[in-house]
Amino acid sequence: MLTREEINNALEERHTKEVQNRLTKARVAIAGLGGLGSNVAFALARIGVGHLHLIDFDKVDITNLNRQQYFMRHIGMYKTDALRAELTDINPYLEIKTDCVKVTEENLPALFAQAGIICEAFDDPEAKAMLANGILELYPEKFLVAASGMAGYGESNAIHTRRITEHFYLCGDEKTEPSCGNGLMAPRVAICAAHEANLITELILK
Repeated sequence: MLTREEINNALEERHTKEVQNRLTKARVAIAGLGGLGSNVAFALARIGVGHLHLIDFDKVDITNLNRQQYFMRHIGMYKTDALRAELTDINPYLEIKTDCVKVTEENLPALFAQAGIICEAFDDPEAKAMLANGILELYPEKFLVAASGMAGYGESNAIHTRRITEHFYLCGDEKTEPSCGNGLMAPRVAICAAHEANLITELILK
């Protein structure tokens, strides 16, 4: 087991002490731990974002293995538990909070009160809209990073990051929906997740 000091020194060597201090202090909530959210969480854990809040009510299913950061041993586990275990293997000294719940209009205020940046990573369009509307209304000062359009195997560069308002950003091609023969696949979903994680990193460090 590596010590906290060893991991922190390695991160500081890569990022500099000033940059790493900002990453360590950051608080990011990830709503939805599927293809987007699990990949975002892996990226943020690897760069040492110190406080991660993982939110999902679902269990790992065999159909998740084509694009999500889970393995066969995780099938049947709650995604919050499985992902926490994976991230702890990367860095056991991160503060990882989990809520195994479905985000609703009623619990949204309490769930996201402590986060400085919120990552929307849902599959369901109605859930996406509910979360975005709720955050924009209740927490207009918080940064919201959402995603739309990443299905299939289309052009990589069509996925982009766009600023919607001062604190609201959208990643994806904004049009491609899953369909028969053009479903959610690991490469393109991971590209969109990387856009979200990269933007979150930029927002932390600005």
